[in-house]
Amino acid sequence: MQDLGYSKKLERGMGCMRSIIDEFFLLKSKPAVKLYYEHAAKMPIIDYHNHLNPQEIAEDKVYENMTELWLGGDHYKWRAIRAMGYPEELVTGRKNVTSVDSFIEEEELDYRRFLAYADTVQSLVGSPLYHWTHLELKRYFDIDEALTPDTADYIWEKCNALLKKGDYSVRNLLRKQKAETICTTDDPADTLEWHKKIAADDFEISVRPSFRPGRVLEIEDDGFVSYMSELGEAAGIEITDIETLLAALGKRLDYFVSVGCRVTDHSLEKDFFRETTLSAVDKIFKKRLSEESCSITLDEAAAFRGYVLICLGKMYAEREMVMQLHIGALRNNSERMFKILGADSGYDSIGDFNYIPQLAKLLSVMDAEDELPRTILYYLNPKDAMALSTLAGCFQGNSKGIRGKVQLGSAWWFNDHKFGIEQQLQILSDTGLLSTFIGMLTDSRSFLSFPRHEYFRRILCDRLGTLVENGEYPYDMIYLGEMVENICYNNAKDYFDFD
Repeated sequence: MQDLGYSKKLERGMGCMRSIIDEFFLLKSKPAVKLYYEHAAKMPIIDYHNHLNPQEIAEDKVYENMTELWLGGDHYKWRAIRAMGYPEELVTGRKNVTSVDSFIEEEELDYRRFLAYADTVQSLVGSPLYHWTHLELKRYFDIDEALTPDTADYIWEKCNALLKKGDYSVRNLLRKQKAETICTTDDPADTLEWHKKIAADDFEISVRPSFRPGRVLEIEDDGFVSYMSELGEAAGIEITDIETLLAALGKRLDYFVSVGCRVTDHSLEKDFFRETTLSAVDKIFKKRLSEESCSITLDEAAAFRGYVLICLGKMYAEREMVMQLHIGALRNNSERMFKILGADSGYDSIGDFNYIPQLAKLLSVMDAEDELPRTILYYLNPKDAMALSTLAGCFQGNSKGIRGKVQLGSAWWFNDHKFGIEQQLQILSDTGLLSTFIGMLTDSRSFLSFPRHEYFRRILCDRLGTLVENGEYPYDMIYLGEMVENICYNNAKDYFDFD
């Protein structure tokens, strides 16, 4: 059998296969290699949507071990370990979930959880988790061995030894990946005290809040009324009707802007638009405030959400901010495990509801007076990708000459694997304008997740290199190189106006 130059990949280290991460990982052509190393690889990172903890950045936390750093809050890994049949104690670290006494001593639990993940990784054939895991081991810890049960002890000891060094604190982890700007996800009632502390420290990486008023829109939720009191207290306004609610939101939005906020975020998971009026929405809102138990109908809830979203969108446009719409999650599907573990524990999935006509009306109402803000449309269900891309194309014209004003968002959550990223790039190329794309994000709670930008950049360069090799685009490395740098960094910097 012909060698084909891959003998290096068959070398064994410590009795096991070496990692797949080498200089040609995912790059299958000479143009792809040239675009990646001469352009993509050198660009700083703007991570404009993640769920990192600003307190940990402010305090420059040092993690105790790889389990705390790698498995804490990472529902991607939790889902994989569960699928291997491991008990919840080795997934999230939660004990007595099945009303069975813990079988592992506390001091041994983190180590055993790491071993469970190492065993799982070997089975992640074709999974983005396999790629991310080894990118993270290579980029942060210079580990070339593949993570398997055989190498687990060596990797556990080496990584933990490095974590004890001062240059592996949270801030230094961000520095290692050339992060320039990161945007966390924050509730409108948040004090933003940790963001202010980070700014006061003159930390060279810009850590900005994002305005996420999700709880404002969930009028059917049990905690809605108490949250209105919390929001009103933060704004210094008693919320009694729709006008005072909007006043409170505007005041909190101005406060967020004063702390560096340039981006907002919404998760839309159910109907979010009905034709309505101010008086009708005011009546719905007052009824909900007066009730101990909710009797709001589905149509009333959708009318309320749509009206508030439109008002917020106009506020965003006035302040020249970006509105993100993440659409299509179906959350907390296992009621049994939700009662035990709560939200964000790995029991969410892709939803399916017919929202394109609602979204078109929502955008059109804001656009009618040129009050549609810069908007990013993210799909979770791949069937919606083409519809969102073509809908985005209907709202590009604007008086300020913004390039790519309405964006098809990057491959998000269940789509941020190789196939999903390639699909998003293909659809954007087919129905939009790839050159104006603002690139990748991590959407992660992990400080080790930033090599996902490298993952995306390699896939992007490989796709462009393939087009050149196939004769579908000229060998114009000057233009393509500029375009790669724009997608990886410059477009986002201009779009969010982080300067």
